[in-house]
Amino acid sequence: MQESKNYILKIDCSDEKGLIYRIADVVFKYQLNIIKNDEFVDRDNGKFFMRAELSGEMNMSAFKGTLEAMLPAHADIYVAEARKKDIILMGTKETHCLGDILLKHDSDDLNANILAIVSNYEDLKGLSDKFNIPFHCVSHEGLNRAEHEAKVLEVLSAYTVDYIVLAKYMRILSSEFVGHYEEKMINIHHSFLPAFIGANPYKQAFSRGVKIIGATAHFVNNNLDEGPIIAQDVIHVNHEMTWKDMQRAGRNVEKNVLSNALDLVFEERIFVHDNKTIIF
Repeated sequence: MQESKNYILKIDCSDEKGLIYRIADVVFKYQLNIIKNDEFVDRDNGKFFMRAELSGEMNMSAFKGTLEAMLPAHADIYVAEARKKDIILMGTKETHCLGDILLKHDSDDLNANILAIVSNYEDLKGLSDKFNIPFHCVSHEGLNRAEHEAKVLEVLSAYTVDYIVLAKYMRILSSEFVGHYEEKMINIHHSFLPAFIGANPYKQAFSRGVKIIGATAHFVNNNLDEGPIIAQDVIHVNHEMTWKDMQRAGRNVEKNVLSNALDLVFEERIFVHDNKTIIF
């Protein structure tokens, strides 16, 4: 007996009566089993979102075509076999986020294959070598941003990727660069932005006597740090902590938030609509 395959189905369309019935009917006609199913209706905008995990055997093109005929016009339908994603990590010097991802990958707890690490410094090469991941250093020294980005794109073009993860990559990317990987780049930053911009945000926050610190993981778009938010978290701090204590605590939050965000992205649990995310 042939083993069943697992599929992810995502539907984004105008809301109307009978959608769930029609979708379930198509699933039944193709002799598929619904393992898990989630729906959400944005009543203010009349939008319907659905994510389902299916098992069985199907012709994905025919299945999608049948769904299109049963759903409202311009429905956005995604159906694919569940699989690990192919990713590239980009970093600069900090190791906490990148190292956490590498450990999860090494333990087979990451739903992705890490194809390479790209950095503008050599500092991360030792860590990359420990986990036997190809490392590319593309130095920015003596280059303007356009020249440096062209060299980075040349390296990235050698790989076919699903996502690029900016694991504390500390260079601002141009809209031209981001355009090559629209909705395929994930970034992590401390939640002090935009209040504490520039060098040493934790020291700035300490000087202001902040009471909470946190982190935000988001998709990258042309507006710096304003892409659709995937995951966030905060922790409380107090006057007894030095700015270095805050930095250590903040780094823990950053790596945990990024890790959670990557799980959501790689498991196809996210819809992006009007610069916001719907997450199942």
